[in-house]
Amino acid sequence: MKQVKFILLLIVTSIMISCGTTSVVPITGRKHRLSVSDEQVLGLSAQEYANYMKSAKASTNAANTAMVKRVGQNLANAVESYLNTHGFANEVKYFNWEFNLVQDKSANAFCMPGGKIVVYEGILPITQDEASLAIVLGHEIAHAVAKHSAEQMSKATRSQTGLQIGSGILSAIGVDQGITSAATSIASQGLQLMNLKYSRDNESEADYMGLIFAAMAGYDPNVAISFWQRMAAGGGSGTPAFLSSHPSDEKRIADIQKHLPEAMQYYKGGSTQTTKSTTTKSTTTKSTTTKSTTTKSAKAIKTTKTLRVK
Repeated sequence: MKQVKFILLLIVTSIMISCGTTSVVPITGRKHRLSVSDEQVLGLSAQEYANYMKSAKASTNAANTAMVKRVGQNLANAVESYLNTHGFANEVKYFNWEFNLVQDKSANAFCMPGGKIVVYEGILPITQDEASLAIVLGHEIAHAVAKHSAEQMSKATRSQTGLQIGSGILSAIGVDQGITSAATSIASQGLQLMNLKYSRDNESEADYMGLIFAAMAGYDPNVAISFWQRMAAGGGSGTPAFLSSHPSDEKRIADIQKHLPEAMQYYKGGSTQTTKSTTTKSTTTKSTTTKSTTTKSAKAIKTTKTLRVK
């Protein structure tokens, strides 16, 4: 009888963990399985974004605010044009672009699914000009286009389901409860490390896609190297790369250098804006990941939205 229960639970586990729809990431062609719908993700995103904007303070610098909106819209136009002409026209309807500059000294930016992007004033002394700002915004837009939030939410859901069913399997075959709890705990820690790796993969993919998007919009992708060097010069926490949710500075810059020849094929040249931000350069503070007090699904949205957290 226990063997029958074991087999049945294995079948249920395989069904629950494999369910979902396969989605293709534009530019990279990578396939990932999503177990949450666009409507579900956008609903949570709209709620989180509305809550954030209620407490955020909009920048009072009109020139910088206009620059963020201008560069953001240039990128959005280029991205939508690419999606419409490369078999992803159905994805365009999910974007309602919005670009905001807020009063925050952190060197950061984030993107919500659906195209809600927020830039902190603290990153402008590091971007210094529109082309480098385009690298930042291209990276954030890439998170939305690649559906990284939905991917992280799907993985979290499948992981949680697998752990719950796995615990049931161990109990069903008569394994001691103490051993079951220990095994579940170890598996949970392992899955957390796996999810960190997935997050690094998402960040690297966003770097690559963002570089291409910036070039498509007419911004010189070569500025990405000096921008990330300036970001790296700000220092970090020294967290080992395998425990970080973001690539190391060295790996990130090396990967960008590798992708530059391809990005230059999309770069038309001549339309890149060189306007510099009017914010006085000051010491910036690295941001920390904002913790959400909402549902686990909402937490997953925040997990993949930051540009760089160390």
